[in-house]
Amino acid sequence: MKVSNRRKATLSKRTSSVIALCVVLVITVALGFLGLNGCKLDKDGEYRLLNWLPTTDAENWPKPISLGLDLRGGMYVEYEATMSDELKAQGLDYDMLLESTMNIMQDRISEKASEATVTRLGSNGIRVEIPDVTDPAAVLELIGTPAKLEFLDPDGNVFMDGSYLQTASRSVDEDGKPCIVFLLNKEGEKLFGDMTAANIGKVISIRLDGMTLMEPTINEPIYGGQVQITGDFEAEQCENYALQLQSGALPLDLRQDKLDTISATLGDDALVTSVKAAIIGIGIVMLIMLLRYRLCGLVADWALCLYIIILFLLLAVVPSIQLTLPGIAGIILGIGMAVDANVVIFERIKEEVRQGRPMIHAVRIGFKNAMSAIIDANVTTIIASFVLMIFGTGSVQGFAVTLLLSVITSMLSAILITRFLLMRFVRIWKNPSLYVAAAKPAADSIPEEAK
Repeated sequence: MKVSNRRKATLSKRTSSVIALCVVLVITVALGFLGLNGCKLDKDGEYRLLNWLPTTDAENWPKPISLGLDLRGGMYVEYEATMSDELKAQGLDYDMLLESTMNIMQDRISEKASEATVTRLGSNGIRVEIPDVTDPAAVLELIGTPAKLEFLDPDGNVFMDGSYLQTASRSVDEDGKPCIVFLLNKEGEKLFGDMTAANIGKVISIRLDGMTLMEPTINEPIYGGQVQITGDFEAEQCENYALQLQSGALPLDLRQDKLDTISATLGDDALVTSVKAAIIGIGIVMLIMLLRYRLCGLVADWALCLYIIILFLLLAVVPSIQLTLPGIAGIILGIGMAVDANVVIFERIKEEVRQGRPMIHAVRIGFKNAMSAIIDANVTTIIASFVLMIFGTGSVQGFAVTLLLSVITSMLSAILITRFLLMRFVRIWKNPSLYVAAAKPAADSIPEEAK
């Protein structure tokens, strides 16, 4: 009776393991299909997995991975940003000026290149990356040209531009609330005074680069050249407005340090070559793992496939990540760390099996003994990735971001996915020789709790 119950329990565990492996296999195939083909998201927000069906107003999810300039082609330019003596005398914060300059540059180039990015480079630098650019000279001129500042009367007519504005700064009104004060020259003083005197109670518009900056209401005629704009403002908001109003130009002076253009052909060649090299390398690694570790190697290859699918899915859905050549190197390094983690685990399992332990016990003890080495190796790499992200620039940051994602994904793959799959395998096939070379078959009497 006990033997019969034990056999039933063993068959039940084997059946559940087979079902679990089949479910993971289906998930693997589904994720692979989703990664290669995507699914359709129509205008009503409904997903259509069968994306070969005709749909209207639909887009693929996930979207294609964003490629960096070295793979896509385009141009990048680096600037050194300095503060003028006039701004220094006003005691303005450099970091805030730099942030404002970057925002203005981003707004200017977004009209010509929607995927352009403006990032900070070190302590006083700005890097502008513009993919698929066809006229670098026009883009550079757009970046460096002073902003167009316009003052519009209540009828929408421009009565004054930024050339009449001398300074703009944050201040406080008579109630101690933050406000904006700007000073006009003599000609602007008369233009502004006459317009306000004729339109008391009406609203005027202040527009920067075609975008409405603010729409204050005229309370009284404003002569004397000093204009105070009050309202429900925050102090930081007043600072930003003042910086944008300041002479209609970029808040900081820019000096071009570096300019480089990468052809789309070169980017395509680099991408194709890198992908081919990665596929060949991964294929060789999988083959070696399969020959060396048998069913353990098969489990490792399966987990590696899931790791690659999940990683590229993250690259597609996580915002602000671009895949670059150094980023591909980071991915390959992460694959190497995932394989290394599996090798450490399998060697620990081999040691336990050769000491005569049943396969199920060897797997549990092997994972337990390997965890400290795996976690130490991955944590040190994660720390290095954070350091590169913080202090690195350009392609170094791209490498650090993809490496960080790769290492985290590989660690979870080794700890969770490989363990889950291998535990199900050993409940179906218990013979150690299927997993470890030169291993003796397990004893027939295995404790019930170990099965």
